[in-house]
Amino acid sequence: MKNVSKYTRNYFMPPATSLKWTEKEYIDKAPTWCSVDLRDGNQALIIPMNLQEKLEYFQVLVDVGFKEIEVGFPAASDTEYTFLRTLIEQNLIPDDVTIQVLTQSREHIIKKTFESLRGAKNAVVHLYNSTSLAQREQVFRRSKEEIKDIAVSGAHLLNKYAAEVEGNFKFQYSPESFTGTEIEFALDVCNSVLDVWQPTADKKVIINLPATVSMSMPHVYASQIEYMSENMNYRENVILSLHPHNDRGTGVADAELGILAGADRVEGTLFGNGERTGNVDIVTLALNMYTHGVDPQLNLDNLPAIQEVYERVTRMSVPDRQPYAGKLVFTAFSGSHQDAIAKGMKWREQEDRKHWTVPYLPVDPEDIGREYEGEVIRINSQSGKGGIGYLLEQAYGFELPPKMRETLGYKVKDVSDRNQKELMTNEIHDIFMKEFVNVDSPAELVDYTFEGKDTATTTIQVNVNGETNTWHGAGNGRLDAINNALQKELGIAYKDLTYKEHAQSIGSQANAVSYVSITSDNGTVYWGCGIDPDIMNSSVKALFSAVNNLLKVEQERFAATK
Repeated sequence: MKNVSKYTRNYFMPPATSLKWTEKEYIDKAPTWCSVDLRDGNQALIIPMNLQEKLEYFQVLVDVGFKEIEVGFPAASDTEYTFLRTLIEQNLIPDDVTIQVLTQSREHIIKKTFESLRGAKNAVVHLYNSTSLAQREQVFRRSKEEIKDIAVSGAHLLNKYAAEVEGNFKFQYSPESFTGTEIEFALDVCNSVLDVWQPTADKKVIINLPATVSMSMPHVYASQIEYMSENMNYRENVILSLHPHNDRGTGVADAELGILAGADRVEGTLFGNGERTGNVDIVTLALNMYTHGVDPQLNLDNLPAIQEVYERVTRMSVPDRQPYAGKLVFTAFSGSHQDAIAKGMKWREQEDRKHWTVPYLPVDPEDIGREYEGEVIRINSQSGKGGIGYLLEQAYGFELPPKMRETLGYKVKDVSDRNQKELMTNEIHDIFMKEFVNVDSPAELVDYTFEGKDTATTTIQVNVNGETNTWHGAGNGRLDAINNALQKELGIAYKDLTYKEHAQSIGSQANAVSYVSITSDNGTVYWGCGIDPDIMNSSVKALFSAVNNLLKVEQERFAATK
């Protein structure tokens, strides 16, 4: 990284200040979307899609709701030509969908392009030629006037062949490598093309300004777009389009600011597939609008199904951290994040609020076909009590007291840390059941009976070390009576007994769940949980579980002193 001096900024600023877009806060309506997955995306694949894969993907794009789909470069190869003819001849293009085809500004290519479109109900013919300084000097070695002549002659040829072929055609022009073109020159070329096409309100044309290579920060691209929008001829009859690539990792930002700057339309791909670092990701753009309460006019409510087809036919994969679609983007491992999400979800249930405001989740995962369980909160050694308690509540119906969640959290994190692995919900459940629920060693409850109503007395049978004992106790309530008997006969002392209970339904079986905590003389709190169809039984089992957890620690401490 010692050669920084050989780099410089290769973009061009507008000749006038263009910053009106900064006064806008957010995008208030969806642009026209054009998918270029089947052309720009497909040409970037290691193994391009075959005919059947293209047909399947086309149907996905239709189902998502794209009304404009660039289907290929039909003059470039027999595969591209055949795909387009298949769509037309098998009547696979819905009446409300317009296909788009790409062509260079060369007569034999334009002629074949129009031939390929025979029978198409609605089509955009997309003309392009490169206009950038680097391309003019290094690739074509032509002057500005020569480059402009290529665009203008192509515009005339589109007029010519559109008149010879029956169909409803819309024209589009792209000054390819727009971001590396002097802005005044880009405007001159576009206006010259527009002068040939003479767009009207009934026959609008598209001017597409691609960030073929992203060269600047997003605000620069926005200023370039605004300048073009405000100085373009026939602007009221021009659909101004963007085609951002992601070389600087700013494709989404470029598109969003470009829309604020006056763009009406965006070309991109699902999940950002495309040359080099890819095209702008339309999924991210659309869902960013959605989280601001703006309808993106696309159907993304089953994003996993869309992603499955995408990954299968393109042989590409969506990164785990890809916005909205990545498998980990809704996942919280951090304890503080998990606690906030769990509390936010509970608050939402209690308040029944209209708007989605859950911390750390910008969109409701269910809105795009994702799930809460196993996705939103996942457990490793960094996780906290809130997330662990939330998973047990959602999956198994346990409503652990906050302090018990903390105790369980330490045990779960210890297991995760020792094994260096993420723990699944069922594994957390197993730890909870083993450590806290109906614990029957070293003191196992065999049976109990009660006498008295206001002042309860009890007789309990307890198995300790293989020997069954009959003990008696009294208290100001039934559980207190058993509690007193255990402390007396086991020779232990504790205080501050707390108790909580709730009903639990799993399938057709309904159980009572009780939680008990006790505090030893040294201040350590021990927890137990009891589960039983009978509420009294669950309470007694919870008490025994807490006492047994205390006894285990005392026995370990005693053994360590020997």
